[in-house]
Amino acid sequence: MATPRSVQQIRPASLDSTSEPPALFDGTTRLYISYICPFAQRAWITRNFKGLQDKIELVPIDLQNRPVWYKEKVYPQNKVPSLEHKNKVIGESLDLVKYIDSNFEGPSLLPDDPEKQKFAEELIAYSDTFLKEIYGNFKGDIEKHAGPQFDYLEKALDKFDDGPFFLGQFSQADIVYAPFVERFQIFLKEVFDYDITSGRPKLAKWIEELNKLDSYIQTKADPKEVVDLYKKKYLA
Repeated sequence: MATPRSVQQIRPASLDSTSEPPALFDGTTRLYISYICPFAQRAWITRNFKGLQDKIELVPIDLQNRPVWYKEKVYPQNKVPSLEHKNKVIGESLDLVKYIDSNFEGPSLLPDDPEKQKFAEELIAYSDTFLKEIYGNFKGDIEKHAGPQFDYLEKALDKFDDGPFFLGQFSQADIVYAPFVERFQIFLKEVFDYDITSGRPKLAKWIEELNKLDSYIQTKADPKEVVDLYKKKYLA
């Protein structure tokens, strides 16, 4: 079983419009993130789980006051996450989870079992639908629209019985969903009094086991910030 390595405890300060850029393209591998962004959290968890804290420098960006140089010199799309590696910059969170897992040392986040690999691809491919259905219905009937998505996760967690995660062992599939389930659990309970784990014991166990992983714990967002941001963005 793959085991995560120790995780860096101290979070660097976020860079904003007043911050100077790092020494770009000097051979240092850098992961640009935002602490509140769930997409960036995917790449951050991957980096941590593989024990790459000394190999991939974390560069947090203030998305509310972005440095101009980030768009001009690093990533023209001006989004996070992005990875500066070998004199090029790669973006898109799903691509980065796979890229970091494939191109760096550390425990693999995909098993050798072809059946599990196939299921991982199905889960990852479905993640866009999962997010669209939930984010798109915050003003609607939460039980009606969000419920089936969490039921989907509950059923997926029942496929393999050799561990509490989607493929039994912790994998890319768990990383893809974890940041969003984290936020949905906080927001839906706080605002709608909707418990995503009610009647879903495997999902409850999955969340419990996630919260035993230092590589994930160190990336978690501030709950109050999540609620405030989602209220402003989706309910205003």
